[in-house]
Amino acid sequence: MKKPQVIKAEAGTTEKKTLIDALPKIKGKRILIVGDVGLDEYVMGQVRRISPEAPVPILEVESEDKRLGLAANISRNIVTLGGEALTVGVVGNDTGADMLKDLFKQGKVSWDGMIVDGQRPTTRKTRVMAQHHHLVRVDYELTRYLAPETEARVLEKTRELLPLADVVILQDYAKGVVSESLTKAVVELCREAGKRLLVDPHRSKGAEFYHGVDLIKPNYDESVALSGLRFDDLKDNPNKVYDVGRALQKKSGAHEVVLTRGKDGMTIFSGEDVTEVPTYARKVFDVSGAGDTVVAALSLGLASGLNLVQSCMLANFAAGVVVGKVGTAPCEVSELIEYIQTAH
Repeated sequence: MKKPQVIKAEAGTTEKKTLIDALPKIKGKRILIVGDVGLDEYVMGQVRRISPEAPVPILEVESEDKRLGLAANISRNIVTLGGEALTVGVVGNDTGADMLKDLFKQGKVSWDGMIVDGQRPTTRKTRVMAQHHHLVRVDYELTRYLAPETEARVLEKTRELLPLADVVILQDYAKGVVSESLTKAVVELCREAGKRLLVDPHRSKGAEFYHGVDLIKPNYDESVALSGLRFDDLKDNPNKVYDVGRALQKKSGAHEVVLTRGKDGMTIFSGEDVTEVPTYARKVFDVSGAGDTVVAALSLGLASGLNLVQSCMLANFAAGVVVGKVGTAPCEVSELIEYIQTAH
């Protein structure tokens, strides 16, 4: 495929004013998120010696932190940006769920959409860190798909909340909530209700798994895996990004593909149009959760009346804020305004 005509979208003074003026319109917009929720824990301290019991470092714990993780981090970002998050997910009947529920309350995120399944643990990731260095990560999770009765409850809750939503996000971390049958059902529900459906996909599944969504938002590596193309075949191809994006459009049936590319920004495929949006990150300390911030800001931009390119610009600015922080952290409206205003 030859290189298509590409539009370069730059955030000049007029564009930045448009984005800032749109932020008050986000207030009260409701985003329905269906997917895998989890708890992120950080145990931090200093290592000064090796254990006499085994050749492993001893961490002298100085602090502990608990944060909303996976799709719940999208919910938190939606709330801090001024929107309302309607979150449908599955938790266990355990201490992880208790801690997660407290964090939902603290973050002003509704718990009403959570389904309890006593046969599964609450997804929980504990990172043990010496300053900024990871020593080990401990995962509590079950990644097999939900039991049919639990999936039916997820769909019923989605059906109940759908009329309240301005935009719907299907968030797939491959922890078991987003099956092919659930995806198909959510696609049909959104189509019947006239709701725009975005999916943040998982690379382990083919693009056909998400067939019928309106917009799909992978990063470049995920998009290659989803499209079924081979990295080796694309290595020397100067148009590889465009080939992958078009293949993803065709296989998923999505009218729009937002392909995130880290320091190279985003490439947006909308029908026949291709637009590139640069990155606005200045300092990158940690990319954890940046994709969650992108999909949160993107969905709110669309809900508030911005077009797709403008919404992607807003999302890139929001991502620029969070990659300057350590760990999964949300983007506040005040931070976003300052970041947009001072961007060069």
